Amino acid sequence: MGRVLLVLVYALWGFGQAALAAEKEVPKASAKEPSKAAPPTYVGTEVCRACHVPAFEKFSTTMMGKIFLHNPRNETEKRACENCHGPGSNHVAAGGGKGTGGMITFRKDSGESPEHQNGPCLSCHERGIQTYWKASPHAGRGMACVNCHTLMEKTTDRHQLARVSDRTPFFTKQAQNELCGSCHLQRRAQLLRSSHMPLREGKLTCTDCHNPHGTPNPAQLKQNSVNENCYTCHTERRGPFLYEHPPVFENCANCHEPHGSVNDRLLKVTDPRLCTQCHMAGGGHPSNPRGRNSVFFFNRSCTNCHSQVHGSNHPAGIFFQR
Repeated sequence: MGRVLLVLVYALWGFGQAALAAEKEVPKASAKEPSKAAPPTYVGTEVCRACHVPAFEKFSTTMMGKIFLHNPRNETEKRACENCHGPGSNHVAAGGGKGTGGMITFRKDSGESPEHQNGPCLSCHERGIQTYWKASPHAGRGMACVNCHTLMEKTTDRHQLARVSDRTPFFTKQAQNELCGSCHLQRRAQLLRSSHMPLREGKLTCTDCHNPHGTPNPAQLKQNSVNENCYTCHTERRGPFLYEHPPVFENCANCHEPHGSVNDRLLKVTDPRLCTQCHMAGGGHPSNPRGRNSVFFFNRSCTNCHSQVHGSNHPAGIFFQR
């Protein structure tokens, strides 16, 4: 009987030791996690060129390509293709293909988010005119840089603007205006009116007044206000004047349509109707041809007498007549 008890105790003790040993081995087994993939590395421009010959040849003719490939200014620019698309070792190991290996594809139909596509661009172009990009209306509407710029073609100018069509002329201001007009259809239509800003004639571009990358000003204006924007060209209207005309001092757009109008001088309404919107009864003048029996007022405009409507420095110019 004693021997039986001794055998049972010994067996239970051995079983317990085996269980403890098994428990100690579990952490060792679970500690063996599968090794994570190594981060991608840069493979060099020649590796990219070996497969992407047509794209490489196109890129080499662009302003960016000439800098990155022939005259890099720092180590980042020496990476050329991989500077924008990302390191290519995983892409090469996967045998290539669009979007493989974590490569960024810069196309409108790539399926990648605008933020992902814009990341490499903003890593260099984050100052100057791009300072307010993230708060701009264009960024808020989910636009990517490649909606307006192209990386792989020798195009319109130093900004590498995308061409709207094959008829878009190279290296002209018209190319920029066509690009903006491809989305801003209302403004494009206004510029076709008889009285318009001289964009069609190649004397101005949209970016003479607006910064498409964003500003803290209304309508993405380059200057702090509408008037300051206008005064960059129309300096004679700036003043200060002895007698200010309040609507003019307040906002040029109170009377003028800046992009185009069917009326002369970009006026929103014909003269004298424009004036009579504010200067109605009580002004001492008729508001229609039959208001007074005087030939002097027939078929005339307010500016026949009040010629200095923007302001006057004459001591007797309180009514803007001189």
